[in-house]
Amino acid sequence: MKNNHDHIAITINIPQFRKDLIDWFEKEQRNLPWRKNQDPYRVWVSEIMLQQTKVDTVIPYFNQFTKSFPTLSALAEADEQEVLKAWEGLGYYSRVRNLQTAVREVVENYDAKVPDDVESLGNLKGVGPYTRGAILSIAYNKPEPAVDGNVMRVLSRILLIEEDIAKAKTRKIFEQAVRELISEENPSYFNQGLMELGALICTPRKPSCMLCPVQDHCTAFANGVEQSLPIKSKKTKQKIEDHFTLVIEEAEKVMLEQRPDTGLLAQMWQFPMVSKKEVSESLLQTYIKEKFEIDVIQLEKLKPVKHVFSHITWNMDVWRIKGVGQPKGLMLPLDEVTQYPMPVSHQKVLSQIQEYNGN
Repeated sequence: MKNNHDHIAITINIPQFRKDLIDWFEKEQRNLPWRKNQDPYRVWVSEIMLQQTKVDTVIPYFNQFTKSFPTLSALAEADEQEVLKAWEGLGYYSRVRNLQTAVREVVENYDAKVPDDVESLGNLKGVGPYTRGAILSIAYNKPEPAVDGNVMRVLSRILLIEEDIAKAKTRKIFEQAVRELISEENPSYFNQGLMELGALICTPRKPSCMLCPVQDHCTAFANGVEQSLPIKSKKTKQKIEDHFTLVIEEAEKVMLEQRPDTGLLAQMWQFPMVSKKEVSESLLQTYIKEKFEIDVIQLEKLKPVKHVFSHITWNMDVWRIKGVGQPKGLMLPLDEVTQYPMPVSHQKVLSQIQEYNGN
């Protein structure tokens, strides 16, 4: 079914496909907190949280986040560290930074009303084509495509599209397909139906074709090739980084450092870390003394921590260091550490220390 440019020939019965999909979604949709109403702010927050994170993980975060920041204005006025703390554990922290930046712009330039046109909404920080389409269709009922991995998988099977979905340009083919398929009367349920179908039925491995409400329309199923779609080329290999993670204790306090303003986990707080490329284990004591101006009186190795990001794996050798002196760095009582937004990898280190101290 491949055609030239960004277009494919659609041969299915479009009105019947729409009806079957929307009828199914009306009956079978999961009861999710962001579906309680069509508030564009809530839709927006949920869509940003759901990028790269599973639904079950998102639910408690969404409930807590919308309780802490119930409106655009509340989020716009909130302290960034407080917002990062509310996001702690969800990862990909640039998502929430961009969200807060964009929300501030909406409050300032659009009277605290989320824009309902493609251009204004798409110009906001962190609002890509998918998020824009999701807000416009779900909250504002506009027939705009919202194409993510779920939707590409479903439609690659329904329409037998054999383009590589790992390539950025392929998205255009799917967006065009959605424009032709989408219901003008109920674009909100149409788009959510596609997403829900991908989440519950048309799953990556072993799709539940016998339960599928649109099986009659599925070209891949009819041809027995549903298992081999979508076509997706392999990602580049993960980078591995080896670090020493240093829990420096002095007079009942531990040291935290803040990560740089940009890059991975920007502005989060962590126990000091140093790459093994910079320091060998035999010179660790000297490094600590020079860098943090503290005399080491005890060094002890704890359980290592491994943390996998989308593109990097951290292997962290965790050292507990008792010292004396006036260390250079933020020193806090252990029970105050949790007030600072920390990445999951360092929360794992913290729980080891708390266990060790009998907290």
